[in-house]
This record gives sequence, structure tokens and C-alpha cells, in this order.
Amino acid sequence: MLFWFLLSTLLLVLLVFILLFTMIVVKMKPQLRRLYELPTVHDTWSGKVVGLLVGDTALVVGKNKDELMGHDYDGITEFDNDLPPWWKYGFYLSIVFAFAYMGYYHVAHAGQLQLAEYETEMRQATLLVSADADDPNKLTTYTPLKTPADLDAGKTIFATNCAPCHGASAEGKVGPNLTDEFWLHGGDINHVYKTIKFGVTSKGMVAWKGKLASKQILQVSSYIESLKGSKPAGAKEPQGEKEL
Repeated sequence: MLFWFLLSTLLLVLLVFILLFTMIVVKMKPQLRRLYELPTVHDTWSGKVVGLLVGDTALVVGKNKDELMGHDYDGITEFDNDLPPWWKYGFYLSIVFAFAYMGYYHVAHAGQLQLAEYETEMRQATLLVSADADDPNKLTTYTPLKTPADLDAGKTIFATNCAPCHGASAEGKVGPNLTDEFWLHGGDINHVYKTIKFGVTSKGMVAWKGKLASKQILQVSSYIESLKGSKPAGAKEPQGEKEL
């Protein structure tokens, strides 16, 4: 959520900057054109920038020499014209991008390549559909989800399905307090996942298997993990064994 907010803000600021810059260029176009026509400015790099601003199309498409190359292919001839500047600069930019890409993915190894990304997603999918996931005697090997999107989804699931028994802040009502160090059936992510999925019928805890998807159970389990130590008001007295 924070990433998209910052990205949206950056794009908005960039849009405002472009609009203001365009207005300034339009307002100053006569002065810029006179500057561009000066011999000492016209052929310099800064002059080319000014030329682009005042709309000199030759800087974009290049100047045609109108000189034939001297060969003929079934009546088709070819001019010996330079490549358009936009094409050449685009090519140069692609070279810069290639070095940045190589440095990021192949030298610094800061990002996953397609194969590694595929294998990571397949491992996650295998965990979610693991045969052991339906065996109440075996624990899963999940780690808590940390992304704001997953925790927000878990919070919504908790508010809808868990809050009536555990309280809006997990402070405990009919069900136990989920924010302290004491747990009746284990407080790590995989014990919480197991308790939610298979329930504890002897204590009135219903099984959510079949009502919530595996990903949803993992999301709400991760949200519960994030509430540890939050010390909500009106917290129920500790129940179960203390876990470090």
C-alpha cells in the first residue's frame, strides 16, 4: 500500500512538473527560437535541446541527403541517409539499460531471474496444496506473511469471522486472548494455522477448513501473529502455557 501511494504521489508530482514546464516553454517560445538561431548556439548540445523545445523536426527525423547508394534491387533504390536521431538515441538508451539490467540481475543478484522466480512460486504453491496440509497430526512449515496486502486481508477475515469470540482487537471474549504470551494450542504460525483450519471442537472452536481457503487461513494466522504484544484494552486473563 505504501509503495503504491509513494508511486502515485511521484507520478502526480512529475505530471505537475511536466505541465508547468510545458506552459513555460510555450510562453517563452519566441525568445527560445531567437536563441536557437544564434550561430554560437545552434550547433551545440544545449542548442539542440533548445531546438527540440521550439520544434525543429530535423533534430528528430534527421536531415535527408537525397543521395542514392548506387545499387538497384528490381527497381528499388536506396538513399544514403543517416538514421533518425530518435532511433540512435533510443539505441544508446537500450545499451545503458542492458548494463543496468546485467548489473542488477547478474552481478548484484538483487532480483530473481524468470526461472528462479518460477521455482519460488512453485514451492509456495506446493506448500499451499501439500498433502500434509490436510493431516491434523502434521504441522505445516509456513512463515508469517509480512506484506501489507496480506495483513490487511487477514485483518478483514479476523474482523468477520474471529472477532465475535476473540474480540475486535483479539483481546479475548469467549475465546482466549491472542495477544499475550500464553497459548492453549501453540502460538507459532503453524500451530495457529492448524488450530484455525481444524478447530478444537472440545473448546467450541470451529474448523474453518472448507470455509476459508488455505491462503486466507495463512493470512489471518499471520495477522494474529502480528498482534502479539499489542496489549489491547480489556485483555482477558492469560490461558494456557507461556511461550517464549
